[in-house]
Amino acid sequence: MARYLLIESSSPWASGTTSDFYRLARDLAGQGHEVTVYLVQNGVLAARVAARESGLGEVTAQARVLADDFSLRERGIDAAALRPAVRPAPIETVADMLAEGVRAIWH
Repeated sequence: MARYLLIESSSPWASGTTSDFYRLARDLAGQGHEVTVYLVQNGVLAARVAARESGLGEVTAQARVLADDFSLRERGIDAAALRPAVRPAPIETVADMLAEGVRAIWH
């Protein structure tokens, strides 16, 4: 079993390939790999409870989903407005995971 960190920086409504990236996260998790999706920049927009469903809900059922706390603050999104399975996290989380040797893909 491998560990994967998938970093999503695009809003699913602005990028037609975000759904493919979400599918990759689900597929890897379904194969038994440990998957963390880290939402950053406009990627955090999909993490809101009030956001139109984009496929992220299916990802949260199979993988750990974190949202960059700085990106959330920049966009005026409070942690209370996030989907229940999404947790705010500092960028240091990414640095720590990379230092541990996790396989990373940035989209």
